[in-house]
Formats: sequence, structure tokens, C-alpha cells
Amino acid sequence: MDSDQLRAGLATTALAFRGYNVRNLGRSHELLVHQQYGSIVRQHLSAASQLAADLLERPVDLISQVESQKETTLERYGEAVALLTAMELAQLEILRECFDVDYQQCQLAFGYSLGEITALVTAGVFSLRDALAVPLSLEKDCVSLAEDVTLGILFSRGETIEHERVNRALIAINQQAQGVIGVSAILSPNSLLLLGQADTLDRLYEALNEERPRQLVLRKNKDSWPPLHCPIVWQRQVPDHAAQAMLTLSSGNTAPTYPVLSLVTGQVDYTATNCRDHMRHWVDHPQLLWEAIYQTLKGGTETVVHIGPAPNIIPSTYQRLSSNIETHMKSNLGMRMLSAVAQRPWLNKVLPDRAALLRAPSIQHVVLEDWLLDMPADEDPAVEAG
Repeated sequence: MDSDQLRAGLATTALAFRGYNVRNLGRSHELLVHQQYGSIVRQHLSAASQLAADLLERPVDLISQVESQKETTLERYGEAVALLTAMELAQLEILRECFDVDYQQCQLAFGYSLGEITALVTAGVFSLRDALAVPLSLEKDCVSLAEDVTLGILFSRGETIEHERVNRALIAINQQAQGVIGVSAILSPNSLLLLGQADTLDRLYEALNEERPRQLVLRKNKDSWPPLHCPIVWQRQVPDHAAQAMLTLSSGNTAPTYPVLSLVTGQVDYTATNCRDHMRHWVDHPQLLWEAIYQTLKGGTETVVHIGPAPNIIPSTYQRLSSNIETHMKSNLGMRMLSAVAQRPWLNKVLPDRAALLRAPSIQHVVLEDWLLDMPADEDPAVEAG
């Protein structure tokens, strides 16, 4: 896809912003040293460094961080937040300034975890300082709580996961007062992302398998994670601290300049008065990623542009859905016919709602940092003008 095609398709394009991960650099160094893009990247890293240093009350140098190509650690969670936000904003400015692609004309935007806050900055809801102020004010508590937290993905190879059944098990384990566990994200009908203290993940897995052995699989991650979007943060009153921090923010009083889909509610429902409330719930409510994916398919999205360094969770969720549908359609003539029908908007309206999922294999995906760095010179207006 070239810049003309990207520009022409904005009305059916969704922007997807990545969130925090243990690896956050991606191809940021290549963008920083790029002849055409470097100055834009440097400006954003410098601005975010200064704001983060003021908010964290310690020196922050994101330019040196990117130049050294050294990943941030959990102990420097605040720097990781500032780095991701700066690079996402820089990528979009490069797209606008160098390729004349006005991303504000896109169909909608959504972001996983921290990515939702960055999306709100691009939509004019929060200033960059205010956007950084809330997550950075939570740094110490989140880092401290992460010490005994394990991230795991629970998934079923067959049926959908019964959320009511999982919730009953979660309540029972938390009542034991030997560690807190909760759902951090709903990735799909058959997969959940969990965060749990001590051995709570293992106890949950055992409890669920007592009823139906070998129906579920649990994969645990070895890295440490700040326990956002789950009830673990209640132990330090983190949501209340976030709400208190937002009371005096100067921004956050306007509706987005273009549609932003919230993973707190799974809907495009930001207004001039509910932004603070949504962000308060963002701290401890599970991320409704599956609902966001479904909304893009139902709404007729044809292209998803993935913003940020080395985006992972959103592209991989789309990819798994596409692969599953393609595999199923190969063995099912009726499904292949329905898939073709799903591409016809007028007829799709009278089909069952979830028929929109059949559009997944037809969605085009653009990882923006790859697109920018792979763009040939003759596609770059800045090169042509020189």
C-alpha cells in the first residue's frame, strides 16, 4: 500500500495503538537516525523526556535510551510509558508531515492499555503532559505490586470460555486471602489474559480443570508486569490515586476530534464529560480487546494501521482470528459463501451480527514503523521536494 492508497482509504481505516510491553524499542533507533524522519523523532523524544523528568522528579533522557538501543526495565516503567507515547506521536507526525496523510480523517482509533491514552492525545482530549501525568503518578505502586505478579494466558482449544465459570473461580481464590488474581484483558471468546499474585494462576487452573479436565490451557510469562486493568491495584488504592490526579488536569474537557473506541467499555462513547471517568476505570477494568476487534469488523473497517514500536498483541489477535476463519472456511462450503456475502454491506446488515467476523481475512494491516522505513524514496514527498 502506497501513501496515495492510504490517504484515499482513511474513511475505512482504524488506527491501533500498542501498549506497554517488556520490549518497547521496536525500530525506533532506525527512525531516529533516518535522514528525513530523525528530526521529528528527536523533537518528540526530547519533549517527552522533559515532561517525564518533571513528573518523575529524576533525570530522563529518551534520546540516549533509543541511541543505546537498550530496553527499559520494569524499574523504569515511567520511562517506558514516556518512550512509547513519544514514538507513537512521532510516527503519526511523520505520516502527516512527510506523506500528507491526515490521520484525523480516519474511521476511528483504539489503543490497548497505554495506547488508549495516546489515542486520546492525538484526538485532542488530553495534553501530552496530562496524558503522562496519570500513569507516571502510579509508577511506584505499579512497580512495587509487580514484584509477585505473574501474567498468564488462559485459552481453550475447543469451546468458548465461560466467563461466569471463571468469575466464580476467581472469587473463590481471592476469598482465600493468599494472593489476588483477576482478568486483565479479554482477547477473544476463547482466551483471557490474567494477572495473579503468588500461585493464584495455578490454583485457578486447577479449579477450572476439576470440572472439565484438559479443556483449558494456561501459559505463564516469565517476565514481571505492572498489574494494571485488574483488582490487584486495589491493594494500593491505585484507581483512587488516579482519580485524584485527574481532578486538577487542565485538559480532558472536550470530546475527541475523531472517534476513539474505548477498551474500557468496548464502545465509541467518549464525550466531553466522561473522559476522566473512563480513565479512572481504565486502571482496574479488563481491556475489552475482543469487543474492539469486533467493532472494527462490524463497522466496515478495511485497513488497520498499527501505531508504535513493534506492535504485537493487536496484530496477533487479528491474525489468530483470520487464521481460524480461513481454516474453518476451507472445510465448510457454507462458510465460504457467507464470507463472500459478508463483503456486501447491504446484505451484511440483514445477517446475524457475528457474520461480520468473516471479514477478518480481508482486512489489510499496516505496521506503521515498517511502512515508514520501507517506503521507497520516490514515495517520500520530502525527498522529491529536495
